Amino acid sequence: MKKSYLLTPGPTPLPPQVCEAMARPIIHHRTPQFQLILKEVTEGLKYVFQTKNDVFVFVSSGTGAMEAAVANLLSPGDAVITVEGGKFGERWTQICQAYGINTEVIKVQWGEAVAPHKIEEKLNNARRIKAVFTTLCETSTGAVNDIAAIGKAVKDTNAVLVVDAISGLGAIDLETDAWFCDVVVSGSQKGLMLPPGLGFISVSQKAWKLIESSRCPRYYFDLKAAKKAWESTDTPFTPAITLIIALCESLKMIKQDGLENVFLRHKKMADATRLVVKALGLELFAPTCASDVVTAIKVPQGIDGEKLVKTMRDTYGVTIAGGQAELKGKVFRIAHIGFIEESDIIACISCLEKVLHQMGYKFELGQGVKAAEEAFLKG
Repeated sequence: MKKSYLLTPGPTPLPPQVCEAMARPIIHHRTPQFQLILKEVTEGLKYVFQTKNDVFVFVSSGTGAMEAAVANLLSPGDAVITVEGGKFGERWTQICQAYGINTEVIKVQWGEAVAPHKIEEKLNNARRIKAVFTTLCETSTGAVNDIAAIGKAVKDTNAVLVVDAISGLGAIDLETDAWFCDVVVSGSQKGLMLPPGLGFISVSQKAWKLIESSRCPRYYFDLKAAKKAWESTDTPFTPAITLIIALCESLKMIKQDGLENVFLRHKKMADATRLVVKALGLELFAPTCASDVVTAIKVPQGIDGEKLVKTMRDTYGVTIAGGQAELKGKVFRIAHIGFIEESDIIACISCLEKVLHQMGYKFELGQGVKAAEEAFLKG
């Protein structure tokens, strides 16, 4: 028997309050009792999204919310910009193409952030563009994009800005309204510290104008139906009752801490992890735009990256993430989001050192743990 540690960029560890909430007897969703919970959850989501706009909850993963954004905003044959700087930027393109949307793709080298002026230039050269799809934190590479600057580039055009904040929401700053984000999507199993199963989407007034003219087919993910149901504090279809009750608890925790403190906590752990990388002679994959959500680290030469991740998980009970797609075996990723504390990072680094040493990587044992502890002591 061994204790398990989860340091992946989703799912993330669950707080005891969330686990307790999911163990309560279920209630019916068409009741005043559940309506009170829905109201509290909606207000809490607006707080985390930093928006006064509508926020809706779907029973889906974050990808369902991504698909809802495409299906509700656009019509077949419309033109959009998608930013591909990793696996999840590519997902925007794939979803758009599935709905017959023409995509003007901005390709960004994996591990780098998109230059906002490239979006601005493409918008100026193609005024028919109806939406710009980008990512707050590209989880596959550990890179973060400058959404505030992108928002400024898009706000005075006819296009709407759609942001995938699935891994970033509740971990790093995203000022939905102040940064002119028209649609923001997210999921439950990341910074909001829940199991997978809920997708979220916020919608601006500018975006609603597009929704009114959209001709893409949809049924379950229909935002018009969601908005109409919300007029009666209801959902159009059966919600994930237990997850929403648990969400109410996680949102209370975030509010109690305060968003600024939540962001500072994530930054503190991310900074410590990056100092560990330096102390062990390793390299960051996204050194110029590293996210406070997850740290992507290059696998040292001569080390089997997939075996590293597998050994940490199966032998020692410490689960981190490997590389995805073209980065498989080339990077490993240590997440520091959700219900993770300093002690979790220390345990992870200690295990990482042990496995790297066993695999023949040359360094002085204890240097990573020391670097992390010194960073945490400095506060």
